[in-house]
Amino acid sequence: MTSPRILPAVLAGALLLTLGACAGAPAAERSPEPAMSSAGPAATAAERPVVAASGPVGRTAQPSPSPDPRTRAALLSIPEIGLADLKVVPYEGTTDDWPGTRIQNRGLGASPYGDRGGVGPGEVGNYLVTAHRLSAGGPLRDLPALDVGDVVRVTLGGEVFEYEITGTRQTSFRSERSLAEQRAAVPGHPGREPTRAMITISTCATPEDDAAGNHWRDDRGNPEHRIDKIGVLRER
Repeated sequence: MTSPRILPAVLAGALLLTLGACAGAPAAERSPEPAMSSAGPAATAAERPVVAASGPVGRTAQPSPSPDPRTRAALLSIPEIGLADLKVVPYEGTTDDWPGTRIQNRGLGASPYGDRGGVGPGEVGNYLVTAHRLSAGGPLRDLPALDVGDVVRVTLGGEVFEYEITGTRQTSFRSERSLAEQRAAVPGHPGREPTRAMITISTCATPEDDAAGNHWRDDRGNPEHRIDKIGVLRER
């Protein structure tokens, strides 16, 4: 049998143990536990990855490709004949076809490119430019007066290309061989590999054909012959 003196002390001890279990251990004695999330323990600020505010992660901006010089409008100036800043409009085709003729009918120069055309300003090969001599303002009315050594300037964007006239050719619309020579990468030499930047500036020979009694015209009104001035790009 328990002594009456001991019973109060035992009851008091049990009461203290019960209160301690309900209140938990003192703060100094608790073991710290990291905050948990579905991804595991929370990372410190130094460990957290930096996320871009917007846009794809890990992708760098790529520079835009330079535009094809063949497809950009240029300005043609020939000081010797008083021509200044004639707009030359590029198109995919060949010299004096319907698209090119329509451009010329607006008083502009036309420059064909592609499989049957030429190159762009300053590029190795044959830069082809055609414009009217008599109609639509006649921008190339005085082209036949150009001599060897005269200068032709083509401006593309902020760059100026200077060509020097080296010769004159005549093209016949009634001769496939003659047309091939005009449009060749090396003017006058179909099939030859070009090594220099060249230019062919072409306009109709209507007064000359009419004077010779040649009144032939194609379906676009072109006479048989055209006068072509050939030039090469000057060294810079």
